[in-house]
Amino acid sequence: IISTRADLSSRPRLSISRGPYFTPLKEGSEFFKTDPTGINRGRFRYTPAGINPPGCYQPCHTIETNPTSYRISWEDRSPFLHVTKDALGLLGTKGFRSARCNAPIREGRWFMEVKIIHGGGEHSADSGSEGSHVRLGWGRREAPLNGPVGLDGYSYGIRDKTGEKVTLSRPRPYGRPFTSGDVIGMYICLPPRRQADEKDPHDPAHIKRERIAIDLKGQEVFEILEYPQSKEMIALMDYSGKSSNTTSVPSSSTKKSATTKPERPTVTVRKTTPELRPLPTLSDSRIVFFINGECQGVAFQDLYDYLQLRVTDPSRKAKEKKRAREGVKEHRENPFDDGSLGYYPFISLFNSACVRINSGPDFDFPPPPDIDAFVKGITAQEGQERTWRPICERYSEYMKEQWALDEKEEEEGRVELLRLAEQEKEDAEKKAQKLRKRQQAEARKRAKQAAVSSTPEPASSVTQPSPLRHYTAYEPDEFADRSPAPQEVQSAHSEPTSEYGDMDAENTMTRHSSESPWPQTEMDDIAAGADAIDSLIASSV
Repeated sequence: IISTRADLSSRPRLSISRGPYFTPLKEGSEFFKTDPTGINRGRFRYTPAGINPPGCYQPCHTIETNPTSYRISWEDRSPFLHVTKDALGLLGTKGFRSARCNAPIREGRWFMEVKIIHGGGEHSADSGSEGSHVRLGWGRREAPLNGPVGLDGYSYGIRDKTGEKVTLSRPRPYGRPFTSGDVIGMYICLPPRRQADEKDPHDPAHIKRERIAIDLKGQEVFEILEYPQSKEMIALMDYSGKSSNTTSVPSSSTKKSATTKPERPTVTVRKTTPELRPLPTLSDSRIVFFINGECQGVAFQDLYDYLQLRVTDPSRKAKEKKRAREGVKEHRENPFDDGSLGYYPFISLFNSACVRINSGPDFDFPPPPDIDAFVKGITAQEGQERTWRPICERYSEYMKEQWALDEKEEEEGRVELLRLAEQEKEDAEKKAQKLRKRQQAEARKRAKQAAVSSTPEPASSVTQPSPLRHYTAYEPDEFADRSPAPQEVQSAHSEPTSEYGDMDAENTMTRHSSESPWPQTEMDDIAAGADAIDSLIASSV
């Protein structure tokens, strides 16, 4: 995947793609095999890409491939079909193989011719017993290339063998057969393209491209996920006509006796199937074929709309949940028109059938100036202007549409880039603001801690006791020799022995207290000193 500008710095900037490599089938043959690189296959398709100059938002843009004209697409064909170098001749191989041209029809009236070089059931050395056959018509992007036109509801065609028209693989009588040497005129009329509803973001008519620029063997190309077939279109192929939401009850194959009691009937289980979306059609659209200038009438009308069916809300929500669960993939389905939807000239060859297309403006059998009026039986007036256009004019118109989409994507990319820059700027400012607030909060916290550490602790409301109260008072030396008599001690601590014991104890305590060795004045001085020390300690704290 081309992801960085460094990958593109050394690459040449091309305005026209190199195109395929040709290998002749045999010496002197005008038909060639081409390098299978870049041919649409599987679920992917490819378109040429060129590198944008420096300063562009998108790395690549759409470019042309030689020859720059309306022709068979190099990429949009089966690899089993051989082509001429001008991409106007086509040769088949075994089995039905198909090819589309390089620009779709989206609206308007267009005409082209296809000359049958070899077909109509004619045999050749390498065609086998079934001969070579051609089917011609118009098909959408979803029509498979490894099958004939008219295989399903995505394409409408005409058969060479019987002249029948065919779609959904159901032939219906239409015109006369055609064979080698005949020239088939192909006309299609489509109404003006419906404009998208700007108020509806899910309208399938919105134009949006989903593509990735990749390096494919040295050539830059866009890889695109092909539009899938819808279940509603697939359901059109059901031939049975029976309802698919019921199941039948099988009957018993054994014979029961008359005495056997009948079994109770079983309940039929109905399977719930999702509701199918309606298939819109293009009103006043039609396809007309000419054989050697002879109009065969209207083959098909009110064709199915080439836009994608609208995605239902449950389906959209389920896809969003899956994307959120599994992550973003490299490719995703595009529910919108990418500019390539429409009806393409669709050429199908069986065995060694061979044709050559003529995109105009000069035709072998020019049709009437007003084909729609002609098929309705209205006689054209003399000098009437032509209402249809040769399909060769569609190529330049289609390329202008693609380049306009390139410019639109580039402008949208620039706007998105500015939006992302503004978003990053806002995110950076928010981050810086959060950092400033955090720093301010930390500064306030540090200042508060510094203020607390420098401020002295407040004095305690509880007065601490004086240390002198825990000190031991020693008697003066003059009283040191005097000690209480044993009788005094015993009388002071012994239990009273008379009914006047309490009074005796009280008298004894009074007597001892009156006999304190410290004079009263000295005791008062000591108490006053203790109070002073308490006050001093409290003030210092």
